[in-house]
Amino acid sequence: MPLPRKWNTVYSSERELTILRDRSSPAADPEALALNALGWVLGDEDRALRLLALTGLTPDALRERLGERQVLAAVLDFLCAHEPDLLAAADALGIEPQEIADARERLVA
Repeated sequence: MPLPRKWNTVYSSERELTILRDRSSPAADPEALALNALGWVLGDEDRALRLLALTGLTPDALRERLGERQVLAAVLDFLCAHEPDLLAAADALGIEPQEIADARERLVA
């Protein structure tokens, strides 16, 4: 059976893999959006240090608690509290700034 156009099939020496080409917006999943946003934050050392200082997290605590909705919400809070970062992160992630705020609300609901 042929795959839909949005899929590619890639073969490796061990198994067949199917890769989706049609990525949906990261805003559809608040956890995914927060993780993408965290990656953006950590891409700049000064911004990363500011995140740690303002959240009270240590690098070890951040790694250990990365899957917790509260920590992911704190990352989005950090962005929402500083408009230049909010706008830059939204632009880098290819979404609207409001989507970051909305994802934050879904994480704490």
